[in-house]
Amino acid sequence: MQLKDLKTELRNPASEHLDTMTSLELVTAMNQADAEVPRAIQQVLPQIALAVDAIARRFAEGGRLIYVGTGTSGRIGALDSSECPPTFGTDPNMVQCLIAGNQDAVVGLAASGRTPYTIGALEYAREQGAITIAIACNTGSALAKAAETSIEVDVGPEILTGSTRLKAGTAQKLVCNMLTTGAMSQLGYVYSNLMVNLHLKNEKLLERGISIVQTLAQVDRAVALETLKAADMRVPLALVILKAGVNATEASRRLHKAKGNVRKALLLE
Repeated sequence: MQLKDLKTELRNPASEHLDTMTSLELVTAMNQADAEVPRAIQQVLPQIALAVDAIARRFAEGGRLIYVGTGTSGRIGALDSSECPPTFGTDPNMVQCLIAGNQDAVVGLAASGRTPYTIGALEYAREQGAITIAIACNTGSALAKAAETSIEVDVGPEILTGSTRLKAGTAQKLVCNMLTTGAMSQLGYVYSNLMVNLHLKNEKLLERGISIVQTLAQVDRAVALETLKAADMRVPLALVILKAGVNATEASRRLHKAKGNVRKALLLE
């Protein structure tokens, strides 16, 4: 498919006078265009769910999530990978941009769906036995054909013609959010809707950790802080100590057996 024929490269009738709009008119037009993105994503939620399950399976097998892309698409993948360690307390190697191995899940991002680098990376990853997922913003893309699971979000023409860092970039970032949050939730890096695996490495995160323990264990601040100290400032360990009524050694044993999943650890005896 030629670049000029892609929807993400077409002119948007709503913004033909972009250069003469007032600031309020411009940001209103952009906001209205951005509102189209969640509706486009809604059309591909089943494919996103399949991708989440596939990524979670590879994580459980000790694999990684590898984002591949160029330009804005590549930077979105890099951004999502960089957000995983502070959000979920994961090893930086777990979600990254590297050559894939056979236990990995590889996500190729290309708004156009035709970037040779990204297509080639997915083809290579598939040869190595990795699970392959495509995220594109044009339907019937070559990238989708190179992947086992394809997520094609039809966001339509951009407000600024061809500037795929706008709606297409927003769509890709929202999908990446779903992939990592969904997969990490399945693995137990989340309890309820709280980031229980965060590392308490500064004052802000310490306060967040104390609040999480208070909320989930229904204890006061003093007890939450005291238990965190006894748990070497590990929120999952503190939660199991308090909610299961066990000592640190037993809580640690349960967490190890449950592979760090707090909810599963609480069900063990």
